Amino acid sequence: MEKKTYPLYYAGKKQRFARSVVVDNLVFLSGCSGRTIETGEVSSDNVKEQMIVALDKIRGGLEEAGSSMENIVKTVIYLKNLEDYPTMRKTELEYYQKHAPLLVEDPPASMFMQVISLSKPNMLIEIDVVAITP
Repeated sequence: MEKKTYPLYYAGKKQRFARSVVVDNLVFLSGCSGRTIETGEVSSDNVKEQMIVALDKIRGGLEEAGSSMENIVKTVIYLKNLEDYPTMRKTELEYYQKHAPLLVEDPPASMFMQVISLSKPNMLIEIDVVAITP
């Protein structure tokens, strides 16, 4: 099996973990959160805004790996506050409608988990994704 690793940079500094790893035709992205690539800081204290930043990172990571949002087959979503669940799912649907309309009709397998905390106190969301390459 062939493996290719794409590094992750926050604020121009290479991180100790990958942005994505591709093995054969599978793409794995982990830890896609509301932290911006430009600064490495959490974008806001708003779950909708953090969700959009996370989904933008997923879209960019998939494109860098030669895939796209429409090739997502599985998501795992970690959410800090259960009361944010409806906003999280609504934001996800709106994002798919705009950037990956095929996922609206043929959604990926999805798992959701409420967590006590994430890697930064003001982080509200984190997403792991498995996709395929065409």
